[in-house]
Amino acid sequence: MSHATPANSCDDSFLAADIGGTHARLALMTRAAGELPSMAAYRVYPCADHPHLEDIVRCFCADIGVQPRELVLACAGYVHAGSVINKNLAWPVLLHALKERLRLDHVWFLNDLQALTYAIGHGAANDAAVLKAPIARDSQAGPMVVVGPGTGLGAAVWLPGKPARVIATEAGHTQLAVRIGREQQVLAHLAQPDTHVSYEMVLSGPGLLRIYTALCAIHDRYPSLHEPSAITAAAITGRDEIAHEALTLFCGWLGSFAADLGMLYGATGGIYLAGGFLFQMTDFLRSSPLLERFLDKGVMRPFLQNVPIRVIDHSHHGVMGAAGWHFDTHNDVRTGDERNACIGHNDAVFTPGR
Repeated sequence: MSHATPANSCDDSFLAADIGGTHARLALMTRAAGELPSMAAYRVYPCADHPHLEDIVRCFCADIGVQPRELVLACAGYVHAGSVINKNLAWPVLLHALKERLRLDHVWFLNDLQALTYAIGHGAANDAAVLKAPIARDSQAGPMVVVGPGTGLGAAVWLPGKPARVIATEAGHTQLAVRIGREQQVLAHLAQPDTHVSYEMVLSGPGLLRIYTALCAIHDRYPSLHEPSAITAAAITGRDEIAHEALTLFCGWLGSFAADLGMLYGATGGIYLAGGFLFQMTDFLRSSPLLERFLDKGVMRPFLQNVPIRVIDHSHHGVMGAAGWHFDTHNDVRTGDERNACIGHNDAVFTPGR
C-alpha cells in the first residue's frame, strides 16, 4: 500500500466488492456528478488463497495503484453485531476491523444476492438464457426472484416501483422439502431423524457433492468424484450414471424451490437462476426435471406457466449492482463542503441488506 496513489476522496472513486464463499470480485468504480458509476478496473481472487478479506483488498489496491477511501461490500450472509454471519465464508468478516485496518472512511454493506438482483433489475440480464418463456404475451412484469446456488444458496427479490426495492432473503436456510422415493432415500443419508435440513444442503456446490455421495452409498458404489465441478462435467458428458442422477435430483429440487419462491413473492417478472455453475449447464437444465417440477404445484400451475425462467452468469454483475445500489442510496453521504475540501472522516455504515 505504500506505493499506492494517495487516498482518493477527491476524485470520487471507490471500491466495490462482491464476496462469496469461493471467489472475491473487486472493482474500482469511478463516478461523475449525476452519472452512474463506471468500472475502471476489475479482478477476481480465489478466497482460499488469502488469509483474510483485508489481504485481498490490499492486493487489489496494490495491483491497481490506488487507495480508495470508500468500500461497498456485497457479501454472502447478513450482519449481526458488526460481523457478517455466513458459514460458507473462507474467513470471518468483521466490518469495524475491515474499516480500521484498511483506513477507510466508509464501509457500506449489502447482501451479495441483493447486489446481483439490483443489477438484474437495472438491465444486466439482457444476455440471460431463456429456459421458459411466459405463455401469455400480455403478462405484466412484476416482482423478480433471483436464486443463486454456489458455495451456498442465496435468494433475493426485486420489487418494481419508483423507486424499486430489493429484498435480501435467507430462503436457502428454509426446510428442504422431499418427495417420496429417491429424494427420501437421499435425505436419510444427509441428516439424522428429526433434524433441520435446509435447501442449501442440496442446492449448492457442496450440496451436489452430498447428493452424489449419498447416491453412491445407496448404489453401494465407492465415490470416484470428489469435486462438484467433476460431478457436473461427468453428468453432462454422460460418463457417470450416478453423477447424472445426482445432477438430475439437483435440478428437480431447484425447480421446486424456485416455484415456491415464485408463488411466495408473486414473481410475474420472472425467476433468474444466477451463477456460472448453472450458466455452463443450460442445456442440461432444459432437459432435466427442473421445468416440470417448477410447474408441478397443483392449482398454481396456470400462474407458474406465466412466470419466465432465465439463467444468467454471475460475472461482474455483483460489483456493478453494489456500485449502483451505493449510487442510488448513498450518493449524498458526503456533503458539498466535504467534497470541496476533500477532508473529513465518517463512521462506517453497516446496512444488513434487509
